[in-house]
Amino acid sequence: MEDGNDKLRIYILLGPTASGKSAVGLEVAERIRAEIVSIDSMQVYRGMDVGTAKPSVVERARVPHHLIDLREPWESFSTAEYIAAADAAVREITARGRRALFVGGTALYIKSLLVGIFEGPSADWEFRNRIRDEASRVGVETLHKRLSEIDAEAAARIHPNDLRRIERALEIYEKTGVKPSALRREWASGRLRYDARIAGLDVPREELYARINARVDEMMTAGWLEEVSRLVADPRGLGREASQALGYEELARVVAGDATLEYTVDEIKTRTRQFAKRQMTWFRSFPNVCWVDASMKGARDKAARTREIAQAAIECFSKQERLD
Repeated sequence: MEDGNDKLRIYILLGPTASGKSAVGLEVAERIRAEIVSIDSMQVYRGMDVGTAKPSVVERARVPHHLIDLREPWESFSTAEYIAAADAAVREITARGRRALFVGGTALYIKSLLVGIFEGPSADWEFRNRIRDEASRVGVETLHKRLSEIDAEAAARIHPNDLRRIERALEIYEKTGVKPSALRREWASGRLRYDARIAGLDVPREELYARINARVDEMMTAGWLEEVSRLVADPRGLGREASQALGYEELARVVAGDATLEYTVDEIKTRTRQFAKRQMTWFRSFPNVCWVDASMKGARDKAARTREIAQAAIECFSKQERLD
């Protein structure tokens, strides 16, 4: 399980949303005697099942899963807490003579798992309150334009409407005088925390977008709106982190009668496609990812095709070690 140094071996199967990670991950895990560690920032919340594509009870019985249902949706959960829990899971799985297979698409979690947490300056709430007040007056996109003038590289990685990340980037620059992108490059150049083998699922954009649209429709059929209704009916509601899950805030507006379902479903599809594009931008920046063609286009037997993709992922891992 190790390679003669102090770093434990882990396996990572990453890919954008709707790329088929869960199904492929199950096949891979069974073949290499692994247990799955979720690397999804929203599957940690109980009750948020449909909209996060959480593995089913049957799937979790098929292969042990870790780091799912750790918090209530109104509770906070930080990257640091995730890394601590992930480290503990790796130690436990390894001690049982099994392999730890991380499956998911939360890029920040993956990056932090590999190189550690980005230690930027602490929060300056006076500055943040000023930024939020300004955003309410002039719009978030104006702040994004300001960030692009300061740090075009950082701005290119942040959606123009993502106030939280824009705010943080401006805060870093305000407190350090250093471009956020420069600090992150320094962070990313650090020593790897694990001996990691990484396979990525690559789906042609047109096919991926079609899968995203179809999956949103399937989630709606599976009761996503009813799930959101139950969550918002709880007076404790959704916490700051959980409310950032794709689709939940939008569907909450439908529940409140402030938006139509048809418009909202289209909005969720658009936002999810945009999110998938940003995920791939992150993933392409990761070193040593072995990419696998995960296209299902033209496949007559999807189960057989999933097995083929899983085998290709295992071969990616095998290029760097022999799996006994």
